[in-house]
Amino acid sequence: MLEALKELVYQANIDLVKHGLVIFTWGNASAIDREKGLIVIKPSGVSYEEMLAEHMVVVDLEGRKVEGSLKPSSDTMTHIALYKSFPEIGGIVHTHSTYATAWAQACIDLPNIGTTHADYFSQDIPCTRMMTLQEVEGNYEEETGNVIIERFSQLNPVHVPGVLVCNHGPFSWGKDAHDAVHNAVVMEKCAKMAHIAYSVNPELKMNPHLIRKHFLRKHGPNAYYGQTF
Repeated sequence: MLEALKELVYQANIDLVKHGLVIFTWGNASAIDREKGLIVIKPSGVSYEEMLAEHMVVVDLEGRKVEGSLKPSSDTMTHIALYKSFPEIGGIVHTHSTYATAWAQACIDLPNIGTTHADYFSQDIPCTRMMTLQEVEGNYEEETGNVIIERFSQLNPVHVPGVLVCNHGPFSWGKDAHDAVHNAVVMEKCAKMAHIAYSVNPELKMNPHLIRKHFLRKHGPNAYYGQTF
């Protein structure tokens, strides 16, 4: 079942290691088949060195396992909440990459201060609020998804394809799992560059005209970056 999607999700998870975004069993990637209403996600607690495409787990939109001999990622319900609320996305990645996680642990938005950031995110990468005791001790993973959704009540998840979960770490998404990994790499690099930039100049400012220009030249209705084939 969904063999091609399993291979895509497996490769996305392996790419997280290749790009230095995860170690040990940290992090996970998933993708959704919208027509079937099924999600393929990394198994819980399986090392990347031992993982195979056949180990990917298929679940439905209620979190019920449909196929697979292993347990799905413990973050499955977070992924499901995002897929339900953001119908435009097809893949999700969660990492504990160093710099993006540091910003998340600081519980502040990652400011859009350069054109690298603006090429992928139309504005600051938002950070969620701190979770309540009831949320943490209740359906924790689902509530993690809910605080992300709450933070995006006035944001476009296509224009801002990632978030920092306060005290926790980054999630990113995209049109598929490969795109979600790409955005996770960009988020980590932007977080690192912002850390360095603020250490050099704590009073730095960003030109808002450049933010708009760089985002729209890649993502706007009159985008002209790249090739057309």
